Amino acid sequence: MPELPEVETTRTGIAPHLLGRRIERLAIRQPSLRWPIPRTLIRKLPGQSIAAIERRAKYLLVHTDAGSAVLHLGMSGSLRVLDQSAAPGKHDHYDWLLDSGKLLRFTDPRRFGCLLWQPPGTLHPLLSTLGPEPLSDEFNGDLLWHRSRGRKSSIKTFIMDQSIVVGVGNIYAAEALFAAGIHPSRAAGSVSRERYDSLADAIKRILGHAIRRGGTTLRDFISPDGAPGYFEQELFVYGRSGEPCRVCKRPIRVISLGQRSTFYCPQCQR
Repeated sequence: MPELPEVETTRTGIAPHLLGRRIERLAIRQPSLRWPIPRTLIRKLPGQSIAAIERRAKYLLVHTDAGSAVLHLGMSGSLRVLDQSAAPGKHDHYDWLLDSGKLLRFTDPRRFGCLLWQPPGTLHPLLSTLGPEPLSDEFNGDLLWHRSRGRKSSIKTFIMDQSIVVGVGNIYAAEALFAAGIHPSRAAGSVSRERYDSLADAIKRILGHAIRRGGTTLRDFISPDGAPGYFEQELFVYGRSGEPCRVCKRPIRVISLGQRSTFYCPQCQR
């Protein structure tokens, strides 16, 4: 599933090809994604020039004078910039045809992504309850400590709650908890302020590094196979069940928390 670094890498990859360009028309082959594509968007987006592309959590907002398109990649989605002559595949659900002769194509085998509309001067309901961005000054250990008081849920579930902090998905939650030495099943309300400081620092550092690595491994958004890549060779625990910990050599374990596979080191994380 694309997480915050992959979505940010997507934004920086497509932006040079979209900013200032006019959307000449839409080619929608599958109007029903996670939710139906709004008729208002289909009517208003063609003819508009793209003024800015913003990321909020795992959403991409494409701003025009008429309003903003709200995009989400879902579980398996990707965006690519291609020549307009590129034939669509089975899972290529919509194209934005640009005045440059290129198109923006959305591919999503599982159809959990979305394309929605946000009128000018409004905030889409999906964005209204989101917490702070993890790389912002607003996010820190003090915020996590205060919001965790009295919570009995696991700390991993807590930091993946989008109303607490956005964009910390399964991969990077596991990696940040390992870096901070915190067992993922520990009750969020039992973690000290000092350990939350370490955790917030780890989240910032790991997400920032993943964004930088995504930018170097994502070679070319104009290529048909240009899709965000995870820096799997650098992961300490995620996806490594049974393999030796890179620090203590004990086998990495996996449990289920919040119906998600959760990887951790029983020696390094307490």
